[in-house]
Amino acid sequence: MSFITPPPELAGKLNDFGELKLPPGQVVTHKFPVLTYGETVHVVKANWKFRLEGLVEEPFEFDWEFFMNLPQKTMTADFHCVTRWSMLDKTWTGVPIAEVLKLVQLKPEAKAVMVHCYGGYTTNLTLDVLQDETVMLCHSWEGKPLTPEHGAPCRLLVPKRYAWKSAKWVKGFEFLAKDKAGMWEDFGYSMTANPWKEERYSD
Repeated sequence: MSFITPPPELAGKLNDFGELKLPPGQVVTHKFPVLTYGETVHVVKANWKFRLEGLVEEPFEFDWEFFMNLPQKTMTADFHCVTRWSMLDKTWTGVPIAEVLKLVQLKPEAKAVMVHCYGGYTTNLTLDVLQDETVMLCHSWEGKPLTPEHGAPCRLLVPKRYAWKSAKWVKGFEFLAKDKAGMWEDFGYSMTANPWKEERYSD
């Protein structure tokens, strides 16, 4: 990894969301380090499916062609890893989560979501975090398609949370009545993972 010391003028600077640009305890990298639990998963686009299920009126599944025909967005956002590196001002392209959620009708009791991935990885989010305007399903980074090491063909992006919530190789959302721990959360990582509060691990 190649880290640099952030310039003094970065301290106290706010991002577009009104938050400090660099969360406490983080250092800046110009690279995109690869951190994966287990083997890199390789998913062929022709076989990729994404399923919305759980507390929805009717489950819905779509394929890659359907996904790429949904409204697209390119956004500049930062990316903060719990291992203390941050990438700043990177561009991400994909489908805003609001467009994905239009495909199903959530039941009133839905309060959280379990993110499911190829390879068996899971992570949790509360519904309000998932519905943030910065959250998207991404297929490209810095103008190029994601590589398998970074979650190709599609990964979740949750810029306001530590990067383990931005799950690689996503294949579905399961909507739940109560927040439930995913894989890293079961190992003691924070359920909420707010970088500006340094919510790295659970109490």
